[in-house]
Amino acid sequence: MIGAMGVAKSFRDLRVYKLARKAVSEIFEITKGFPREERHELTDQVRRSARATKALIAEGWARRRYRAAFISKIDEALGEATETQSWLDDALDRGYLPLERFERMDNDWSAITAMLARMIDRAADFCKYSSDTDYRGIVSEEPLIADDILFGDSDEATR
Repeated sequence: MIGAMGVAKSFRDLRVYKLARKAVSEIFEITKGFPREERHELTDQVRRSARATKALIAEGWARRRYRAAFISKIDEALGEATETQSWLDDALDRGYLPLERFERMDNDWSAITAMLARMIDRAADFCKYSSDTDYRGIVSEEPLIADDILFGDSDEATR
């Protein structure tokens, strides 16, 4: 649910996720009619890339604590969405998809890619509470000082 100021509380609140979810459903619907011999090529590939787009949006949302991780996942989603458009081109070229439906679906995927590109450009807005420091590259020079309870016997810890 979206908060009072229009702030998304979940990845499911994002317009791009909602549109991707709708577009993935349409991919599954249309691919049911593709020829059987396309099952392992076109059908599986377009379904996989479409589904990956939606999943990577959710994963990017979960990783927004680290701006670089957020951008990486949203960038992967952008790549998968663009790949989906390429597979739709193949479906159109082979006559599996009427032009009118292709154009409608391609417009949805173009909107998804545009929203994802804007999310990357505006990553700071999505990662407001992220640390400016990437702690993965920092090595501590000082020895770790820990309580004995962390290293003692389990019997001692329960006393």
